[in-house]
Amino acid sequence: MRSLVIAIFLTLAALTGACGKNAQEDSGPAQSAGGPPSQAQAYYTARCVVCHGLYGAGDGPSADSFNPRPHNHTDPAWQASVTDDQIREIILRGGVRLGKSPAMPSNTLLRDRPEVLDGLVKIIRGFGKLPKAGSASARPVTPRP
Repeated sequence: MRSLVIAIFLTLAALTGACGKNAQEDSGPAQSAGGPPSQAQAYYTARCVVCHGLYGAGDGPSADSFNPRPHNHTDPAWQASVTDDQIREIILRGGVRLGKSPAMPSNTLLRDRPEVLDGLVKIIRGFGKLPKAGSASARPVTPRP
């Protein structure tokens, strides 16, 4: 019964959070410069931002409701500890099937969309190249008059 309640909660969080203001206010680092978002960027914004956050720091709108929290993809130690194939596998199979967090859903439909899956891996790897959250260069500061 508890698993059913958790599954329902996660589904609702993913559906409502993906439509949230945070996912739409800023295109974030995953956005291509000057052009429309790729399919992978659109997928990340719609499905991943709610938990992993716009900048991949594991600070999405619903991240506080998970234990354990979503991975911080900006963490250099985590980036060094996983291969691209492991990232693909967790995206495709989800957390439960790999002995990880049950909050990470499977995305089996991406098996037939390798270009989107590869794009998601590139986005996640790109987060490892961002300045650390909280540092002065992490996000641009707009001066206020």
